[in-house]
Amino acid sequence: MAQPQRSLHAAPPDGGWGWMIVAGCFFVTVCTRAVTRCISIFFVEFQTYFAQDYARTAWIHSIADCTTMACAPLGSFVSNHLSCQVGIILGGLLASAGLILSSFATSLEYLYLTLGALTGLGFALCYTPAIAMVGKYFNKRKALAYGIAMSGSGIGTFILAPVVQLLMEEYSWRGALLILGGFVLNLCVCGALMRPIVLKEELIHTPELLKPEYAPEAPKLDLKRSSTCAPLIQNCTHKSLCYCSQREYSFFLMPDFIVLALSFLFLAYGCSPPIVYLVPYALSTGVNHREAAFLMSILGVMGIVGNVTFGWLTDRRFLKKYRNICYLIAVGLDGISCLILPFLRSFPLLVPFSVTFGYFDGAYVALIPVVTADVVGTACLSSALGMVFFLHSVPYLLSPPIAGWLVDTTGSYTAAFLLSGFSMIFCSALLCLSKLVQKIKKTPQTLSATNIDPKRHVWTNGAIAYSITGEWDQKDT
Repeated sequence: MAQPQRSLHAAPPDGGWGWMIVAGCFFVTVCTRAVTRCISIFFVEFQTYFAQDYARTAWIHSIADCTTMACAPLGSFVSNHLSCQVGIILGGLLASAGLILSSFATSLEYLYLTLGALTGLGFALCYTPAIAMVGKYFNKRKALAYGIAMSGSGIGTFILAPVVQLLMEEYSWRGALLILGGFVLNLCVCGALMRPIVLKEELIHTPELLKPEYAPEAPKLDLKRSSTCAPLIQNCTHKSLCYCSQREYSFFLMPDFIVLALSFLFLAYGCSPPIVYLVPYALSTGVNHREAAFLMSILGVMGIVGNVTFGWLTDRRFLKKYRNICYLIAVGLDGISCLILPFLRSFPLLVPFSVTFGYFDGAYVALIPVVTADVVGTACLSSALGMVFFLHSVPYLLSPPIAGWLVDTTGSYTAAFLLSGFSMIFCSALLCLSKLVQKIKKTPQTLSATNIDPKRHVWTNGAIAYSITGEWDQKDT
């Protein structure tokens, strides 16, 4: 393949090829997040075939989710220092290999390695770079672009959930995994769409690019890598590599990012068990297999609505500065939905849960990259998202087995769902408290700033002003 020419833009183009990037990211989320969600449909089949309890079977989904998130920084690294296209294509090959090999499984441990670790690693190389690329192409319509791109998870779940159930009925779980392996190969096509772009903001954050030898060619950059640090890699000096890494991860000690990262730990713990155990819980209440799979479809389609509507609304001028508040509300309402779930014990009652949980799940998922970008900026977005998804890994690994242990111990799903709900509510409360503290700290600064006349360098108090030179002056209030 010919090396792609990379254009230099003063700001994200907010359109053009950017919509192809959105389409590519959309299908990446279909092939990664939607397929991961559909693993829960195999839960009962795996449990029955291998004669294992809830906790041991839940490790399959946990390892897949954990590996996807834990290896997210690796996806960012490959994207930054090779290219986004290479990362996604390589990830597609690995994920497909993991699903195909899983169809030959002879034990749960085999599935831990193939369906969990190998497939999760492939998804990690695809997911973070694709999401970061959308942020590079959009600024004014960033939330809407992310809403459309992230809706792939909901649309994919809506379509794949009944399809996977039908495939299992026709070809058994082995045949279904084999077909999913072929489907996931479409990630390679998505990777080919990710045309590189260089923003002026990235040049500012990379002083090496501002040297005279780069300046004459700046309007016609033909970099061989997609990273802001690519010229540093080409120089291959230890000092420049260290400087590049320091720049890429300078956001990590920002107070706002630390609080945001801590909140993601509770969010990740709370959001996983309801998705993993919705189908088994529905079956335990007497709902048949097709209706249980249909609940996942409803959850998926409402996720689409949440992605797009919240993305569009938070791009409006009157809500743009309240994105964080919208995010907090969505997370909090998702937590409340989990608290109500144990009391819903029939298909007609579980449908409203799927509608509510799916909608607000889609809403806050679409805003995660936007909120992160507002904190760290566009230049560091790929690395920041890698760290954000890495922080999801431990809760994703532990929450389904812990929930499964609670189910095995108590004989009920109540404790598992209540713990998930309170975890998500605590995430929302933590961020809300952080915003209140920031507002309280800013108030005295704002008051002191309003009492200074910057043009005359005077302190004002009512109608009388005293200048630095010691002269009194009469001012109109």
